Amino acid sequence: MSTSQAVALHLPFLRRYARALTGSQGSGDSYVAATLEALIGDPGVLDGALEPRVALYRLFTKIWNSVSVNNAPDMADRGLPIDQRIAQITSRPRQAFLLIALEGFSEADAAQILDVDTRDLTQLVEESGRELAAEIATDVLIIEDEPFIAMDLEGLVQGLGHRVIGIARTHAEAVALAKPKRPGLILADIQLADGSSGLDAVNELLRTFEVPVIFITAYPERFLTGERPEPAFLIPKPFQPATISAVVSQALFFERKAKRSERRAS
Repeated sequence: MSTSQAVALHLPFLRRYARALTGSQGSGDSYVAATLEALIGDPGVLDGALEPRVALYRLFTKIWNSVSVNNAPDMADRGLPIDQRIAQITSRPRQAFLLIALEGFSEADAAQILDVDTRDLTQLVEESGRELAAEIATDVLIIEDEPFIAMDLEGLVQGLGHRVIGIARTHAEAVALAKPKRPGLILADIQLADGSSGLDAVNELLRTFEVPVIFITAYPERFLTGERPEPAFLIPKPFQPATISAVVSQALFFERKAKRSERRAS
């Protein structure tokens, strides 16, 4: 594949990322244009050892970070609608969050794009999760029968600023925990301690109220059935802490954005 073909393939996604990063269509497209100009000046930038998409985003990042104002601390405005608050997260954590949660890069690729090691990348993603959670903190129900995994998830969620209303090991426990106080987010495994299904528990809960769900499972293929709930947020085991942080923030961010869009349409 030629350089021009590689760029054409990935350009729409780079524009999406740039707009989310800047919070503006015009500004985002301007940075993409600057990236293309740099690429025209030195086409060899995509001929190295990096996968073309990683190399393209890495070039964009160098241009973005070369503008000092982009790395200055942002003053969060709590009066902004939720679909604009992503632009208020501090620059580097915002980049890490979007690369993983929106663009779907692995931690290793995102670290190469930002020119940091994976440990620093993990810290950036966790920081973005804390900053976003400060705006949209919620109550979380964990459905997981393995104690150590449940404890890990509880610690990660609380570290992001959310509140855990309980840990359910069975279908019945999940329903009982959700009744007195409906959670704003559910983290669910498939196979539970008593042989019941986390999927069935989630389906029952979704019949009474809407809530974003993140499935965390060693058997992701079981969710690819086309049945409700669709696996919009699916994390395979074993998982990385940065992935949990990014996807939790992503699920809540886009859930708030969808609700705002519904209110505008009604």
